[in-house]
Amino acid sequence: MNSRDPFISIITINFNNVKVTCEFLESTKNLTYTNFEIIVVDNASNENPISVISRNYPEVKLIINDKNLGFSGGNNTGITTAKGDYLFIVNNDTEVTPDLFEKLLAPFQKDNSIGVVSPKIKYFAHPDIIQYAGFTTINPFTGRNKCIGDHEIDKGQHDSPGYTPYAHGAAMFVKKEVIERAGTLADIFFLYYEELDWSVRIQKAGYRIYFEPQAIIYHKESLSVGKNSVLKTYYLTRNRILFMRRNVSGINSFFWPFFLILISLPKNTISFIIKKEFDHLKAFYNGIVWNLTHLKNGAKRSFLVKRNS
Repeated sequence: MNSRDPFISIITINFNNVKVTCEFLESTKNLTYTNFEIIVVDNASNENPISVISRNYPEVKLIINDKNLGFSGGNNTGITTAKGDYLFIVNNDTEVTPDLFEKLLAPFQKDNSIGVVSPKIKYFAHPDIIQYAGFTTINPFTGRNKCIGDHEIDKGQHDSPGYTPYAHGAAMFVKKEVIERAGTLADIFFLYYEELDWSVRIQKAGYRIYFEPQAIIYHKESLSVGKNSVLKTYYLTRNRILFMRRNVSGINSFFWPFFLILISLPKNTISFIIKKEFDHLKAFYNGIVWNLTHLKNGAKRSFLVKRNS
């Protein structure tokens, strides 16, 4: 490394899981790239992380929020203090690989249109299984999409780098000028769909999203929320609709509400009733009702910030 190497700001959020955060911080010690800072944003955890993190990782800049700002708000807190030429927004329930930054930087040197690069993401407990190798485009009627390669054994079938519609929120390597032009994450999402909304806005600002399979990170999926949590049901429902309201236009903006009313609503209602998951049923309807009572909050905004002069 030398003084001309770009400075990188690593930003991660801690929320009631300081052990996992410390495991992530420990993994950064293996990075071969050395010109970086680490910012940990604590989202008002019940357990105060100051003594543990400050004692074991004194080089880390620790920011304590006085309330839980969610994924988007917590990362925005870190973004405002980051000094890097590039920002690596990464989940605390991940572990990095030694040459990660060299691999993530490489696409930017070849293509100035790239604004964000996401690595190949693999499951930590099953390191031969892929979680993310790019995204498919969100269906304009259902509001759903898929991670390419998810749950596939990695045999090199997704080792071709290229453009993808969306970055993955677990690991987003962002050029600083992108934030200066496109703004930060939309706080309104709190949890889920925020990186998809951000990716759309970044592309509207003139940048492209890129998937780099030679960069690899391992993800301990769903440690904080859980696979079948009521919280997840609520925010996925609420934010799927919110994303559609903000990003679907033209004739599709007329048709997707009918899919919600005629297919998604009865299908999920019946499913939750059959499984006797009445708390999830309530969360599902609460997610819909939130959108009906926050119509102005879904208005499209540019979130542009002024460039530094």
